[in-house]
This record gives sequence, C-alpha cells and structure tokens, in this order.
Amino acid sequence: MCIPPPSFFVTGIGTDVGKTVVAAILTRALIADYWKPVQAGTEPATDGGTLAALVPGARCHPEAYRLQMPASPHAAAAAEGLTLSLDTILAARPETAGRSLIIEGAGGVLVPLAPGLLIIDLIQALNVPVVVVSRHYLGSINHTLLTVEALRARQVPIAGIVFNGEPNAASESFILNHTGLPTLPAVLPEPALTAAVISRYAERFREALRGD
Repeated sequence: MCIPPPSFFVTGIGTDVGKTVVAAILTRALIADYWKPVQAGTEPATDGGTLAALVPGARCHPEAYRLQMPASPHAAAAAEGLTLSLDTILAARPETAGRSLIIEGAGGVLVPLAPGLLIIDLIQALNVPVVVVSRHYLGSINHTLLTVEALRARQVPIAGIVFNGEPNAASESFILNHTGLPTLPAVLPEPALTAAVISRYAERFREALRGD
C-alpha cells in the first residue's frame, strides 16, 4: 500500500514568531508544495514570496485570499468589503499529485478570519497535523501553552514544536515537560536568512521527521 507523504499546518503562538521560516525549512526538507490560504498584507513581500526566495524552485500555490492591509484577516477583508468563507478557502486547497503540502497560517490559532470563523476552525477542516512555532519573550510560555491547550481541546494532532530565535533552556524545558510534545530542531538566530541556511536546517528537520 502506498503511504502518502506527510503534510503539516504551520501555526505560531502569535505574529512574527517565525512561521514562514519554519514553513520554508519544512518545504525544503520534504520537497513539499507550499500554500498560504490567507495572506493579509503584501508589502514589502507576501509570505509566499519570501518562501519562494528561500526555497528556490518550490511550488508555491496561490492564496485563496490575498488581502492588501497588514492586519488581522477579518479586518483586512472588511477593508476590502469582503467576508472570508471557509468553503472558499477549502475549495482552493491545491492538488499536490502525491507530494507533501506545507500550509502556513496567519498569526495564532485564535486569529479571526470572519465572524464566527477562526484559524483553528480552518486547521480542523484541513485535517492535517500541526507544527507549533514558539519564540521566547515575556509571556511566551503562557502563549505557547494556550496554543497547545486550544489545539488539544479540538483534538487537533500536534506533530511537534519548534523553538525559533535565542534559546531559553528553562522556558523550553518547562513547556516540553508540561505539554509532553516532541520537539523539532531549534532555529537559532542567523546573521542572514538565505537559501543555503534554509537548506542546512532542512537536513536536520528531515532526519528528525524520519526519526533518525
């Protein structure tokens, strides 16, 4: 029996915690397709555009919605006279011809897409495991645990957690002991993010995902 390759939804504990970087690493590691269902803000670049520069040759599928305002998706959509629809997003889910698909969210799991519709609702509907990206700052333990609690309350499988940025051993130990989550390789501060850097991390992720 042919087992389909893994696909993942990349979410974060908030905004600007490194989802696109982790999505790029996973895309490179799994030779996967990439899809950002909802993009809010297009300057200086979209997340898909950033990823395409970090993973040359990656197959980046068009967003279901591309909104101009860099704001919460529900607010960015309202500014354009739109109401985002879960059905529209799901209908735009790309066919990947048997390849993995890396799906990048917007902000955290309780970010609103429309009245009565949150990112976590989209995650449930897409039915793929989640990779949680955490970054250390005052309050990040709380934000990380709340994210995990929200996902588990919806019975969403969590593939693992990635700590991005300056390490904090005490915080990481508390989070991992409390949640029991597996950890994927940490992404450390880099002088510059380049395709070569992403490729280097991708090898580490590939080994971790294989269980080597």
